[in-house]
Amino acid sequence: MNTAIKHLLFHHGSSDGWVTLAQKKSGVFQQYHFRIEELQDKLSEWTGHDVYFSQNTFYRPQRRIENVRQLRALYCDIDCYKSGFTINQVEMALEEEYFRQSIPEPNYIIYSGRGLVLIWLIEPVPIMGLPRWQAVENYFAETLKPLGADTKATDAARIFRLAGTRNSKSGKLVTVEYKHDFVYDLEALKNEYLPEIKKEKRATKSHSKKIEHLFNIYTLHYSRLIDLYKLIQLRNYDMTGYRETSLFLYRYWSCCYLTDKEEALRQTLSLNSELKEPLTEREVTRATKSAEKAYEKWMLNTSNGTYKRDGYNFTNEKLISLLDITPEEQRHMKTIIGKEEKQRRNTIAKREKRRNEGVIERRKYIEEQKNITEQRLKVIRKILLNNPKIKNKEIAELLSITPARVSQLRKQIDDR
Repeated sequence: MNTAIKHLLFHHGSSDGWVTLAQKKSGVFQQYHFRIEELQDKLSEWTGHDVYFSQNTFYRPQRRIENVRQLRALYCDIDCYKSGFTINQVEMALEEEYFRQSIPEPNYIIYSGRGLVLIWLIEPVPIMGLPRWQAVENYFAETLKPLGADTKATDAARIFRLAGTRNSKSGKLVTVEYKHDFVYDLEALKNEYLPEIKKEKRATKSHSKKIEHLFNIYTLHYSRLIDLYKLIQLRNYDMTGYRETSLFLYRYWSCCYLTDKEEALRQTLSLNSELKEPLTEREVTRATKSAEKAYEKWMLNTSNGTYKRDGYNFTNEKLISLLDITPEEQRHMKTIIGKEEKQRRNTIAKREKRRNEGVIERRKYIEEQKNITEQRLKVIRKILLNNPKIKNKEIAELLSITPARVSQLRKQIDDR
């Protein structure tokens, strides 16, 4: 028990949000969600075989990508039993060829019973930083792919085994090797390790553009998922007449974003369970099956390594039509908006820009007038010092201002 508590606190000691604990029983995950302060009391109920916990936290007690609250770690799952390497061989390669070279040294390593998981703790990043987090996460996985890294185990809702429990397949105890407690900065990792940042050294211009393009695609798919879930919330989870379409879109975009068909289906089933009139698990699987086929087409590579535009590339107009999204609902969307809503936002943005520019100009004007006034006060003081009986009209002619203004300035001098 102490081993498990140490593992959780080392990883989630200052977490904000819900942490998921999951246990596989008879091939099915049973999941529960706790605040970090609750975990020590609840952990005694989570002993034995095949216990997992979430690497990031959620703002709702549901483990789905759109519910992520804080990104707290990067990770890489190396399946030694699939790659043919022994754990010792992988460890040696990591130390000699990877750590402090192409990737940083992880904070700790989970020995899962049939492989190992590298964990890098990062300063908490809000969900807005997910595309940037995903870019670094994917880079680490691709870098370690020759050692057996699972490039599909890279979604932000991922769970890994908890120390002190057992892997039922191997019968081995899950252990952890702690290496250091330095918490990495995501932006610093991106700048130091990602290929497009080093383009002047070893990346071509076209390669850099490709990475930027894929980065934008990740952002788009995630934004689509967020918009779809927002629509479901706005309709109070009543998607009667739109259930199959919504679940299909969710599964398709999840496949594209997560690049993990099994995890995409799990999250789609989770979403279905929230609906007021959910479909059966079998109905969801069958009704959205074509989403996987479309995803597979989308992932086909051409000879030069760029993604084809196969699959379903729905326009905003098509999505608005499919889901009958109203103008009022579009106001809550990030990307699924029509021309009128886009124009409305542009108008507001331009108005805000003009207002801000006007405020800046007004400040500049006031500051300039203050400076002019101070200069005139100095000059008038000097004139009065040399000629106390001089008339306002004469001072006005010297300074090219009105006598009334001279009277105001002289009153300021008298009041000081």
